[in-house]
Amino acid sequence: MHEMTEAEVLQALKEARAILHGHFQLTSGRHSDTYVQCARVLEDPTLTTRLAEAIVAALPGDSGIDLVAAPAVGGIVIGFAVAQALGVRFIFSERENGAMCFRRAFDVPEGARVLVVEDVVTTGGSVAEVVGLVREAGGVPVAVASLIDRGGPKAFDVPLHPLLRLEVDSWEPDSCALCAEGVGLYSPGSRRTAK
Repeated sequence: MHEMTEAEVLQALKEARAILHGHFQLTSGRHSDTYVQCARVLEDPTLTTRLAEAIVAALPGDSGIDLVAAPAVGGIVIGFAVAQALGVRFIFSERENGAMCFRRAFDVPEGARVLVVEDVVTTGGSVAEVVGLVREAGGVPVAVASLIDRGGPKAFDVPLHPLLRLEVDSWEPDSCALCAEGVGLYSPGSRRTAK
């Protein structure tokens, strides 16, 4: 597996036109003036494979991963690629009536060591839900891996291994200066509807 430096990951994001500027509502509900549209990076299977191999190379050597799990939709492509690089099974969770769950007869074997993979982690709310599902099923969530960590406190309690830490400011909607200025709001990757 080949490691990538943070500078190489950032360059790949820029070349893929994956860093957007404006007024965005994140999946967490927070607002930001910068959005990373990882789907633009994941359009390129060769680059996706390189990034997945870099994620695997950055994991601690004693991880012993049995299974990769990812939240839909953002984590599916990179999660699959990471599972392929590790040579293990891949499953994904999705929302049903607002609750995250494993569907499609996906299962987590008792005692399985699970890596949770996401494209971008801000608060990690969706990741925390997947970590909880893994535990409920009898699996052991050993780590979270992501392309990007947007910084700030996380809602999950397992180690995070991002390829790139991209400190981007975000705010609660009631303290967002862009809202106060009346700047239009866009939710490019959110399960929520922007107002």
